[in-house]
Amino acid sequence: MKKVDLNSDLGESFGRYSLGMDEQVLSYISSANVACGFHASDPIVMEKTVAMAKAAGVRVGAHPGFPDLLGFGRRNMVISPAEARAYTIYQVGALKAFVEAQGMKLQHVKPHGAFYNMAAVDYELAKAICEGIKAVDPDLIVMALYGGQLEKAALDMGLKAAAEVFADRAYEEDGTLVSRKKPGAMVTDEELAISRVLRMVQEGKVTAITGKDIAIRADSVCVHGDGEKALAFCGRIRKALAEAGIKLCSVEEVIA
Repeated sequence: MKKVDLNSDLGESFGRYSLGMDEQVLSYISSANVACGFHASDPIVMEKTVAMAKAAGVRVGAHPGFPDLLGFGRRNMVISPAEARAYTIYQVGALKAFVEAQGMKLQHVKPHGAFYNMAAVDYELAKAICEGIKAVDPDLIVMALYGGQLEKAALDMGLKAAAEVFADRAYEEDGTLVSRKKPGAMVTDEELAISRVLRMVQEGKVTAITGKDIAIRADSVCVHGDGEKALAFCGRIRKALAEAGIKLCSVEEVIA
């Protein structure tokens, strides 16, 4: 039986500003990527989100990003490898404390936004991020784009890596995500999203924005928690996976 993880980026509210439908989304997913305070979130939101994940039986991962609250971590930044390593240790360590305070174990790390996209094509940045992850806990799983530099750096350093695919994002021919600045970057049609996910999981293929099929591996499927159709996507994708005989489980179980 094929197995796959369904994840979502959660805990991205900040102070009095609320974002996403975390409690509802948690009822559909198997792994949650929780923001760590740099691109979104704060200590109260982090603690609350981890507690909700525990109640829902959902595994928790850290979602570190660039220190860019105004840009929601989606703007590229020029930082040194030493800074990338320190930013990662700081954020992953903070969330790990909240997870352990709930009697849970942190499962994975998935960089956020520009931190994630830049690391997919920049080996030195990816290596620094992985060094930070390994310094906190060498058993953590690195969630990354299939075939990208972050996945490569993780494996080079002896870390476990899980290949992530996106239900609601378009792909370039090189396997990177289409920039949100470009038309067609977001997949908003539910039927198209579901068919793409099933094909990625079952066949290991996805159609790039150019129309060309590219190879991909799906250990985990992401639905963005702040998307306007996040709940609909999560519910329908979970149902479609079950109907196709695909087992939904945590990413740790998928790659075990």
